[in-house]
Amino acid sequence: MVESGRDLPDVLILLEHQPVYTLGRASSEEHLKFDLQNPPWDVHRIERGGEVTYHGPGQVVGYPIVNLRNHKKDLRWYIRSLEQVIINTLAKYDVDGTRKELMEFQGLTGVWNGEQKLAAIGLGASKWVTMHGFALNVTEDLSGFDQIVPCGIKEKSVGCLNRFAPEVTPKQVRKDLSDCFAEEFSLEMIPFEGTYAVEAGV
Repeated sequence: MVESGRDLPDVLILLEHQPVYTLGRASSEEHLKFDLQNPPWDVHRIERGGEVTYHGPGQVVGYPIVNLRNHKKDLRWYIRSLEQVIINTLAKYDVDGTRKELMEFQGLTGVWNGEQKLAAIGLGASKWVTMHGFALNVTEDLSGFDQIVPCGIKEKSVGCLNRFAPEVTPKQVRKDLSDCFAEEFSLEMIPFEGTYAVEAGV
């Protein structure tokens, strides 16, 4: 690896997980509704911001590895840009995705439709290179969220894209997310062994 990483291309990894719960660096176990000694699915504490969430089949999870020194060294700008990628993706299905702009300092990042959260964002970064990313509920069985307080937000619910677009598939959403990500960050998408890499400066 080049020491600075500045010459390496940005990468976008899109996938679906088997059922799993993840907790961010400062997540509170109070938001778990099950005994950690007998969880319904695997539980992992990971190096991202945010509270507990659930991942499972039908949810498209994005892991952008982006060198912000080649874009803008501003994590808030990066979060808003990821939200815009998801908002633009939802628009392809005539679904209105919004931010909770007035509540941003209360931790309500992500993309919403009304009072339902369709996509969550949880990030990490080291030397301006990002890790972790976002999760968009597409055709997911949402029952896994019943065992937690998703993102630590008690008064809001979780939603899914196929409620608005019944014919949607994770495969198509992965393609649309890739296109919108490339457009938002001014990148060229390059297919790589069934996934996509992105290159800056286009």
